[in-house]
Amino acid sequence: MGEILGTALEMWDWLMSHLILINLVLSVIIVFFQRRDPKAVWTWLLALYFVPVFGFLFYLLLCQDLHKSKMFRIKEVEDKLNVSARSQENYFKRHEMVLEEPMERDYKDMVIYNLETSGAVLTLNNHVTIFTDGKKKFEDLRREMAQAKHFIHIQYYIIKNDELFDSLIPVLLEKVKEGVEVRILYDGMGGRFMPKKKWLMLEEAGVKVGAFFPATLGRINFRVNYRNHRKIVVIDGKVGYVGGFNIGREYIGMDPKFGYWRDTHLKIYGDAVISLQVRFAQDWNYACKENLFQHAEYFDIPHSINEERKKLLEGRRQPLGIQIISSGPDARDRQIRNNYLELFYKAKHHIYIQTPYFVPDDAVLSALQVAAKSGVDVRLMIPCKPDHPFVYWATYSYVGDLLAAGARCYTYENGFLHAKGVMADGRVCSYGTANMDIRSFELNFEVNAVIYDEETTQELENIFLEDLNCCREITMEIYRRRSLIIRAKEQCSRLLSPLL
Repeated sequence: MGEILGTALEMWDWLMSHLILINLVLSVIIVFFQRRDPKAVWTWLLALYFVPVFGFLFYLLLCQDLHKSKMFRIKEVEDKLNVSARSQENYFKRHEMVLEEPMERDYKDMVIYNLETSGAVLTLNNHVTIFTDGKKKFEDLRREMAQAKHFIHIQYYIIKNDELFDSLIPVLLEKVKEGVEVRILYDGMGGRFMPKKKWLMLEEAGVKVGAFFPATLGRINFRVNYRNHRKIVVIDGKVGYVGGFNIGREYIGMDPKFGYWRDTHLKIYGDAVISLQVRFAQDWNYACKENLFQHAEYFDIPHSINEERKKLLEGRRQPLGIQIISSGPDARDRQIRNNYLELFYKAKHHIYIQTPYFVPDDAVLSALQVAAKSGVDVRLMIPCKPDHPFVYWATYSYVGDLLAAGARCYTYENGFLHAKGVMADGRVCSYGTANMDIRSFELNFEVNAVIYDEETTQELENIFLEDLNCCREITMEIYRRRSLIIRAKEQCSRLLSPLL
């Protein structure tokens, strides 16, 4: 024990004596070898020099851009191998593909952008069901899984060892006994508290389990800054789920700290489910080194459409267009963020936003300010309570900027708001896993469904307007009356916003 303590003290002395040199080397790397936003550069430099030891440790854990291109090179090549997207893109450019309104007139350029940057194929044969309550969503998920005949693919950022996950396990084990293939992919950070024995139990029963960026030293994860924040479920290629709910008791309103959990999750019938399956397969292939693309049956559009689904699809006035778009540190473009920008710039009447975290970059903030000053009804809804204090107070800081531009901002008071989406002009919306913050734009692996459909968009907007009954509006007068303590929290958190 004495020898270990002596070695630790020697290492500490060496670190202290070389701290200036270490900080200098890291500063050179940050400034000259990483393509970062200038604000992020200055934030890291301040952290290194004003919090010397901890700043160095935070850099090692969180700032790994030097290795990012190598880390994701194989994955980026795989993501670009999408023949269908290239083919559809050519149809658009040759004007051979005719779209229903409003896409043809207003959103065709956004469709093409999504095709080019993330291989997002536009599908038209779809139906969407919206869930805002966790209990109803997971009840529906259990029912659909119980009907699975071929495969169940599950991907969540967070999977907790509690009663919600326990309620899913019997269904999964029963399906495995029936010969259904079951795969579960979780994020190494989000699933860090799940005991290994539980995963081993599932694997021994025949469930395939994978971790995206698992911890390397016990629960220490040196890739903590890159989180797979996606939530995707695909069942038999017929039905898919994407949205904000994770697997944990708080998501069904059973955590007293948060109370009722208000989220948004989409259940998709139709061809867009195959796009979700492609996204799952790309993440699974990277994390588990199993090439699911060798199995064509995972990516065929099912021909056996049941009567319920057939009625849903036939009862629509017009085709429901969906593109599944993804973004993350493996991509060269910030697809989801750029889609938000496109929606903001195109909006003529109103923009409704729901997000638990509002920490925009300059481009997003400027687009919303310009829209508000141009007479567009810009409304932002955020939670009334924080689950991450620094992010919450940074959010409150940016709320002031929107209010000054003429936007209207609200805090949701009936529990915790975790929904993540944008609705524009009652015509197009984007909902999924991405928050309106820099982390979701640049560091997290995210997935959103861009829906080109008036019926679905207006349904989501009506839900938004109903939520206003549970909200408190933050007026400029109320914002100006905030205490000095809150002002200090805002300023400190805003300084850290590039790192949040």
